[in-house]
Amino acid sequence: MCGIVGYIGGQNAAPILLEGLTRLEYRGYDSAGIAVLGAKNAQVHRVVGRVRNLAAALPKRLTGKVGIGHTRWATHGPASEANAHPHTSEDGRICVVHNGIIDNADALRAQLADAGVTLTSETDTEVLAHLIARSNADTLEDAVVEAVSRITGTYAIAVTDSEHPDRLVIARNGSPLIIGVGEREMFVASDLAALVRHTSQVAHLDDGEFATVFAAGYRTFTVDESDTTKPATEIDIAAEDLDLGGYPHYMAKEIQEQPESVERIIRGRLDDRFGVARLDGLNLTPRELRGFSRVKILGCGSAYYAGQVGATMIEELARIPADAEAASEFRYRNPIIEADTLYIAVSQSGETIDTAFAVEEIKRKGGRVVGLVNVVGSTIARACDGGVYLHAGPEIAVASTKALTNMAIGFALIALALGRVRDLSNADGQRIIDALRAMPGQIKSILDDGPRIAEHAKEFATANSLFFVGRVRGYPVAREGAQKFKEISYRHAEAYQTSELKHGPLALIDAALPTVAIVPADELTDRNLAAVQQIKARGGAVLAVTHEDVDFGELDVPRIVVPKTEPELDPILLTIPLQLLAYHAALSLGYDIDKPRNLAKSVTVE
Repeated sequence: MCGIVGYIGGQNAAPILLEGLTRLEYRGYDSAGIAVLGAKNAQVHRVVGRVRNLAAALPKRLTGKVGIGHTRWATHGPASEANAHPHTSEDGRICVVHNGIIDNADALRAQLADAGVTLTSETDTEVLAHLIARSNADTLEDAVVEAVSRITGTYAIAVTDSEHPDRLVIARNGSPLIIGVGEREMFVASDLAALVRHTSQVAHLDDGEFATVFAAGYRTFTVDESDTTKPATEIDIAAEDLDLGGYPHYMAKEIQEQPESVERIIRGRLDDRFGVARLDGLNLTPRELRGFSRVKILGCGSAYYAGQVGATMIEELARIPADAEAASEFRYRNPIIEADTLYIAVSQSGETIDTAFAVEEIKRKGGRVVGLVNVVGSTIARACDGGVYLHAGPEIAVASTKALTNMAIGFALIALALGRVRDLSNADGQRIIDALRAMPGQIKSILDDGPRIAEHAKEFATANSLFFVGRVRGYPVAREGAQKFKEISYRHAEAYQTSELKHGPLALIDAALPTVAIVPADELTDRNLAAVQQIKARGGAVLAVTHEDVDFGELDVPRIVVPKTEPELDPILLTIPLQLLAYHAALSLGYDIDKPRNLAKSVTVE
């Protein structure tokens, strides 16, 4: 959940490091720092706060052609200059930046203190700098290998040594790290976003791999010094895709990009002749698809809620038992992995560590797992047996919008593929295909209603607590709506199944606690309207997200009306206005929408 950037080559390193950190700031933004190797030693500068604070604090003449930088999301110790990266050895020779968590850091800190080392931070990372500096190894590479062999946990690290200014040494275990290949210059980063202005050639380190990075090239190797010969591959991300493009926030930009991102995920995947989705990336034949008797979906946060939407789609269209589970809990309950179950791992970044660990657990026990991820070449994408890329484009805002929508579309495609090898008719397959093709235009019509949704958002932003309620298909919509509202507006928002209100939550209803009710035109409309009536009868304010055909009768309820699609796909469109509701609530409160407090975009620590 932090950002790493490194450079070695013929240019001045500091501007490149700062530019890379700015692009990685969504991964962590409580402190930042860089270390640049000068003529004799490392020049280290660290600040609390954003990368712009670091840029303002740097001396005007900071020269050096080798350096590393870091933007932090705190795990060990609060945001402070002492806890900011890079961390250095006592003599200043070794500088280290680190993503991940060292589980045995307390024991190592105690050992170092007993050996006379003065520790200057509360972090786990600092121990690495001292362990490397105190090694008797002949080379920096051997010292790094020796140091990481003493730690347990996860890490992506980049190390400089003022006695070896011709190289960076990096290592990865459980946290992403990428090498960017330039013309007699090389880059290191934890995310492609830091590299796209400089190169389109990258090499991904795997867990347990190390690399020595020189200006002229790199060498990858294992703990026993065996070469792994990791080739560079081409990436397909344009630098302009990462710019704001005239929008005030990335979240606003990404919400508005959804019609185009939905068109991308369905392009070339809809087969009208057979009423089916073509998903060659799953690496599953029709016979293999038919052989699964259950589907288990694993994700975290919004990806988990998208998985709940997907599970319902799969059950309805393919008539296979399906459920979603939080990946963060999965491996800790010693799950039973079944050969006839298809496991689906969902992650925008493809680097969510809890989901990556769940994939490892499934594969260790012989299960078949496919990925639904947005980032090509990411850890989860490479670990899975196959998958569906979301093609949502880069998503920078911490609160997921277009990637979440494409996750739900991805599940619709998987449900269609599974359904058509079973009992879903060609006509029903074509019905879903037609609805998917219409969806970009329907999403645009919701976005065009943004100003009216903004007015509702301003009213709801004044509440200290809110309910979001929905039933069956609407319940994961309510959960996602509550998630968005709480993470960027900092208002307590709780989701309930509408049917559960009378089993306790109604006790909290009063004029100060408004409710957002998901009321689609479906087989449960009457039951949902009855619940709205119960809330109104107790003095609660209600905002309904609904369809045009729903008759509220004498109920005086403000409504956000979304286009009707096929019932199985309704949750996708019902979610869109909740993104706008959260965005405009946070905007009216003056909060930092793209970088909400205490959160980061890519969760790479447990």
